[in-house]
Amino acid sequence: MGYRKLGRDSSARKALLRDLTTDLIINERIETTESKAKELRSVVEQMITLGKRGDLHARRQAAAFVRAELADEEGTTAVQKLFDDVAKRYEDRQGGYTRVHKLGPRRGDGAEMAIIELV
Repeated sequence: MGYRKLGRDSSARKALLRDLTTDLIINERIETTESKAKELRSVVEQMITLGKRGDLHARRQAAAFVRAELADEEGTTAVQKLFDDVAKRYEDRQGGYTRVHKLGPRRGDGAEMAIIELV
């Protein structure tokens, strides 16, 4: 079956997943539709695995995907937070870094909503 297309062409889908990945790394918990959350799960797991590797090449690969956005007031970027905070938290964990909670239908259009968070 492959992957979910999410009703977008490939460039829009990649941009959406980049934005959601960056937001999840910064906020550690976001609310989105269930299908987006399930698709986002694999992308975020790959980013955290890069963070655990921790070498320069992994940092550049992550920086090429994640948006260069500030994570906090001190000037820490999303990539720095990924490598310094998030990856250290999951040093001894072999995958399964995210959790998806179903919320039920959205009021406006009935889309199934979910919260995706870092464990």
